[in-house]
Amino acid sequence: MLEDTPSFIQRELSAGEKLIWSGQPRTGVCFRKQDALLIPFSLIWGGFAVFWEISVFRSNAPIFFRLWGIPFVLVGIYLIIGRFFVDAKQREKTFYAVTNSRIIIFSGLFSRNIRSLNLKALPELNLDESSDGSGTILFGPIYSMMQNPGGGWPASGKYYTPAFEMIKNVRQVYDLVRRLQSDTVN
Repeated sequence: MLEDTPSFIQRELSAGEKLIWSGQPRTGVCFRKQDALLIPFSLIWGGFAVFWEISVFRSNAPIFFRLWGIPFVLVGIYLIIGRFFVDAKQREKTFYAVTNSRIIIFSGLFSRNIRSLNLKALPELNLDESSDGSGTILFGPIYSMMQNPGGGWPASGKYYTPAFEMIKNVRQVYDLVRRLQSDTVN
């Protein structure tokens, strides 16, 4: 067993399956590429929603109009700041494992979700490496933000391309998976 490996990873292994690597995404608040569009959008949304609410209250409008804007303000607050904390909490509860036969992704904010990918059946591997050696491995095709527009919503990536997101030494893990795929094929 690898040092500092959570026990729930060991319990997931089948008889004869060996854990080769385990890790976690970077923790804390992080910015992503899609934030280049989401941050300006969230500021416009939130700003307009707050402007609406202030205008409605100042004009002594009917209660319906006062209440109408509250959900929009709440969504604006979530888009501006809340989504960063939800994302950080999701990554804090995410764990990755590579065994001699599969890739395992443990995730979930309120319940445990386990994704298991057979090394022999991975459609493709995509590596996104930063200059500091960290990065992401996608186990399937790359989708643009427009194909996954919910990037800022909780659990929005749950059914999209599985990935080891924001991991240290991403190249080493990528090479390990490729080597294991070759060993599995032979």
